[in-house]
Amino acid sequence: MPDAKSGARGEKRLARPTLRTLADLTGLGVTTVSRALKDAPELSAETKARVRTLAAEIGYRPDRAALRLRTGKTLVIALVLDQSDAIAEFARRMIFGISRALEGTSYHLVVFPQFDGADPLEPIRYIADTAAADGVIFTHTRPQDPRVKLLLSRDFPFVTHGRTHFGNAHPFHDFDNGAFARLAVERLVACGRKRLALIAPRGEFTYGEYMLGAFAEAAGKAGVAHATLEGIDLDSPARAFRAAARRTAGPPAGFDGFVCASETRSIALIAGLQDAGFTVGRDADVIAKETSDLLDNISPPIDSFCEDLVFAGSELTRLLLARMQGAPAADLNSLSQPEFRRRRSCPGESAASPR
Repeated sequence: MPDAKSGARGEKRLARPTLRTLADLTGLGVTTVSRALKDAPELSAETKARVRTLAAEIGYRPDRAALRLRTGKTLVIALVLDQSDAIAEFARRMIFGISRALEGTSYHLVVFPQFDGADPLEPIRYIADTAAADGVIFTHTRPQDPRVKLLLSRDFPFVTHGRTHFGNAHPFHDFDNGAFARLAVERLVACGRKRLALIAPRGEFTYGEYMLGAFAEAAGKAGVAHATLEGIDLDSPARAFRAAARRTAGPPAGFDGFVCASETRSIALIAGLQDAGFTVGRDADVIAKETSDLLDNISPPIDSFCEDLVFAGSELTRLLLARMQGAPAADLNSLSQPEFRRRRSCPGESAASPR
């Protein structure tokens, strides 16, 4: 019968390194080692570096169960993430940004899926009720988001990707979708387009308010015809985008400029325009919001405005960690601006001019 301290093939299992292990190896007290790992300001940089280097060498990891019993902390950051099939790249880049921001901290990331059609409160309520994390990040906010109401009532640390009508009562980071819509309209008008169509987000999302308002204001100011494209939204399947472009490019609608806040769906729009016999860049233009380099590799090329989701993930994490350390929510708001990606020339422009 194998020894209880041996594996199935008789190999001796090594004991898991503990704070006592580090204390014995460094000649420091257990309390000093613990405080060094927590970056205590009263300890010298040399002592903290020595303890951390040794901890990495021997594979020391905090005992999370013991830590939770002792401090009540999980050292977990929860990300509640929409599982729509249209946002796979959104998820990948957001997770990368969060993970990069957590590197070097004691926290790790756990993703909770939010399936389309499910109660958006369910994962939030579970996290708050069970203290499954020390803080939570969630996306796709609504104006009167019930998740925000719940977490504010529980005084549970959180940050949102997107704004709400609660203003700066909670931390948030957002992309300026109003600026995106305004700049897209201005670019289409500069390229000579006269009838503009916006593919709008689903009505319940706050960012749709900013996008719709800015689109209508900019188009009205420019004196061009404009409307939202009926029958589809940004979560509609690609085939619906293709059919809508094919249907609305010709009479009676006759749209010649399209604003689409999805790079994957903008490709479907291009296909629909081509189905209708239009040449993109000559007969009509599409301007997209992009979150990757996908649009660098399509033909014909289209202009776009970039949202940096890796930065967004990092920024959300920075804001949440600050909130968890007691920073006022009103000081933890940020808004990123669209970055133009120019890929074609409009009349009167030099093809060699910079993006």
